[in-house]
Parts: sequence; C-alpha cells; structure tokens
Amino acid sequence: VGHEPMPPTIGTNVLGRKVLYLPSFFTYAKYIVQVDGKIGLFRGLSPRLMSNALSTVTRGSMKKVFPPDEIEQVSNKDDMKTSLKKVVKETSYEMMMQCVSRMLAHPLHVISMRCMVQFVGREAKYSGVLSSIGKIFKEEGLLGFFVGLIPHLLGDVVFLWGCNLLAHFINAYLVDDS
Repeated sequence: VGHEPMPPTIGTNVLGRKVLYLPSFFTYAKYIVQVDGKIGLFRGLSPRLMSNALSTVTRGSMKKVFPPDEIEQVSNKDDMKTSLKKVVKETSYEMMMQCVSRMLAHPLHVISMRCMVQFVGREAKYSGVLSSIGKIFKEEGLLGFFVGLIPHLLGDVVFLWGCNLLAHFINAYLVDDS
C-alpha cells in the first residue's frame, strides 16, 4: 500500500555499486510484532482463508454444473490452428470459472485487505468478519464490497490468457515431443 515504516539500508549489489535495499520480510515481521504483538502478523487471515475456501467451493460446484468438454491432448499431428482453438477453448472455460469465483469471494478479499491495511493508519475499525460486513454495508452500501473488483478481474484474465498462450507457443515452437 506504499507505507514504508523503516528507511532503506545502503548496500552493494553484485557489480559493487552502492544501492538502497528495502527491509526484508523478517525485518517487517519483527516490526509488526513490536508494534502489534504476534497477533498483528495474522490480521486479516480469517477472511482471507474464508475467501479461498469460497473460491474453491465455487469452482468445484461450477465444474459439476458446467462440466468441461472432453479436452483432447494436443499433439504434433495437430496443426497450429486446431491446437490454438483448443487452447482458446480451455482458457475461456478457465476464465469463466476464475471470474465467477473471484466475484463471489471478492467481498471477503476486501475485508481481509482492510483488516491488514489499517495497521498503516493505526486504526481498529475492522476486527472480525461479521462486524466488518456490518460496517462496510452501513457506510458504503452493497457496492462497498466490490471496490477494486474490475482491476482484480482484469489482472486475473490478462494473467491467465498470457500464461496459457505463452505456454502454448513455447510447447508448439520450442519443445519437441520426441
């Protein structure tokens, strides 16, 4: 979130030049323990776990309701056009699953992020899942649970398509099946 509670340290890189380094994870964790105690390290964990569980259950349910078509293995015999169609079909199916599960789990992601970020401002507004739901609904309405959904979805979709197409082109042009 752009908050740096500790200054960077001066060090040297591989080439021997002086550079500034941000503190490591362990340094930040030690700082959080000093400020908030060990419980501060786990702030926002329960809504995050609930978000992941909801996403997993959603994906499993969707696979039952909308089973994927028989996915054939792409081989050297397939021409580029046919194998690319298969990749597009599989990626579209994965994208649908990702978008629906992200939309359902996003409110819990928002709660988790707000619980973690309040460390920066030393607030104590969001403490539990149920109380956070009440506060967000009271102050921002239903749309408050979906703040940042569009960039999150766009990031997921671009990453999914990028990875799957890159893997396809690497397998098609750089990897020999023999």
